[in-house]
Amino acid sequence: MYLTQPAVSIQLRNFQDQFEIPLTEVVGRRLYITDFGKEVALAAEKIINQVQAIDYKTLAYKGKLIGRLKLSVVSTGKYVIPYFLSDFLKKNEGVELMLDVTNKAKVIETLSKNEVDFALVSVLPTDLSIEKVELMQNKLYLVGNKEHKQKRKLNDKSILENLPLIYRELGSGTRHVMERYIEQNNLPVKKKMELATNEAVKQAVVAGLGYSIMPLIGLKNELLNGDLQIIPVKGFPITSTWHLIWLKGKNLSPAASAYLTYIQDEKDKIIKEKFDWFERY
Repeated sequence: MYLTQPAVSIQLRNFQDQFEIPLTEVVGRRLYITDFGKEVALAAEKIINQVQAIDYKTLAYKGKLIGRLKLSVVSTGKYVIPYFLSDFLKKNEGVELMLDVTNKAKVIETLSKNEVDFALVSVLPTDLSIEKVELMQNKLYLVGNKEHKQKRKLNDKSILENLPLIYRELGSGTRHVMERYIEQNNLPVKKKMELATNEAVKQAVVAGLGYSIMPLIGLKNELLNGDLQIIPVKGFPITSTWHLIWLKGKNLSPAASAYLTYIQDEKDKIIKEKFDWFERY
């Protein structure tokens, strides 16, 4: 909110002064919203929605694209999707973005419930009828921190048997790809720990707590700074493909339809301009 805690307290007190009935109450040093406060919040939300509706109608009368664009993105997709949104949103100021970043299982769940227009995944769902647009390649490498003694030649994949590996949580697309590779190659690996986010795994590897198989897309700064290094292994990188997917037969809103057209027309240009470093690996 770009406000300090005291400023927020003052605003809440000024708001409370407009009502004779308490909006909040403090119990055990914790702030709770009263039943009356919840009713005021609902009324305020309706007012805000009406104001937004008027803004949308104003833009519509001007012939501009309006509406909400709802996307659900797997956690490592946060390194990808902003570049495929930026220019579209700049050109269409009347489009409001709703972006949820979570793991693959939850992304597929929100898509299956028709709660979003599109989802960004690197592992396609097998139990949903979908349509898709291929965006770009996803590459996963074995990585360690700067203290790892690097060999100049390629390591055999059996190196994974002797390294303590850090996993993502269940439901993660990265973990799915990692486990599938290990299973296909019958590797008896050492599972060191399991962490809930890509950033947590990355920091654990930087700190020397273990090694992991990670998407290159999220490692740019750490590789440039020398905090992480790619350990060359035969058969790597493991590759998959980033796809923008949506439910087959879905009636796309004007905003969603315009975004799909934008992606189809501009994706190659975006990849060339924004991901040239990625393509060199």
